[in-house]
Amino acid sequence: MTRKSPLDDPRNAAFAWARYKRLMRFMFLLAVGVVLIAFALIYKGGDPVSIHFYIAVGLAITFTMLLTGALMGLVFLSHGTGHDEAVEDRLGEEADHWRKD
Repeated sequence: MTRKSPLDDPRNAAFAWARYKRLMRFMFLLAVGVVLIAFALIYKGGDPVSIHFYIAVGLAITFTMLLTGALMGLVFLSHGTGHDEAVEDRLGEEADHWRKD
């Protein structure tokens, strides 16, 4: 029998997803700030750089920071709601045979 996840409760799920969205908004604003700082440093370097370089740097930094924030946010969501504890180990002692300590 599978245990119920705390995320099955609509109130818990709404609270957890609201927190996740808030974290993603923060990460987006932080990414925009980092991109602006990177643009300023590149411009201050004095070397002529193509607009395509700025676009690539902006997209790379933004994508990397948002992906990292999304994955970390999902880990926080899962752990913070107790969803991790709802997972049961169906293999039990059989899995100990394959684990190396």
